[in-house]
Amino acid sequence: MADHDRTAPTPDFGFKPTLSGELVLLRPVTVDDLPALMPMFDDAEVTRLTGSHGGVDEARLRAWYDTRGDQDDRLDLAVVEQATGNVVGEAVLNDWDAGNESCGFRIAFVPGTFGRGLGTEAVRLIVGYGFEKLGLHRISLEVYAFNPRARRVYEKVGFVAEGVLRDALLWDGERVDATVMSILAPDWSRHRGRPGGPTEPPGRRTS
Repeated sequence: MADHDRTAPTPDFGFKPTLSGELVLLRPVTVDDLPALMPMFDDAEVTRLTGSHGGVDEARLRAWYDTRGDQDDRLDLAVVEQATGNVVGEAVLNDWDAGNESCGFRIAFVPGTFGRGLGTEAVRLIVGYGFEKLGLHRISLEVYAFNPRARRVYEKVGFVAEGVLRDALLWDGERVDATVMSILAPDWSRHRGRPGGPTEPPGRRTS
């Protein structure tokens, strides 16, 4: 990846891939996935962990998901559990900064799907795609202080804490810090999403 700055392709966000791993498959999200994803928006704990203020308007969500395939500056993928075929969450590369070859990242799962390694593999799949196919240099995120489980997943994949946004969220009268984390293309090239272990590929692109 030493020549990354010179050889990185222009990201093609218009192409929506399918990424396959052992536990999960990531594919383009559609409006038909909304019924499976609605528990994610209705659950109080998921709402807290993502710092999502305001209520849920299903009609607006339906309009949102109906246009995800048309976006040429972001990638919205549904997370499908391989064992069941169920849609269990979504993984997103957004806030594309073309001049700096960087993107933001977020991921969320429906209640009852945590603790099975699905999130870790999903993060590896989409982050790997971001670096290896889209030619990104930096992928970043923010995680709130009351969500250590998510932070452990990000660290497992190789995200590094950069700093703290103090009192970034006001939730139920309490101000909560957010940690900014990132992973860089040279990091990925070195450990491929497994900074403490084997370096086998994170999955394969099937289409």
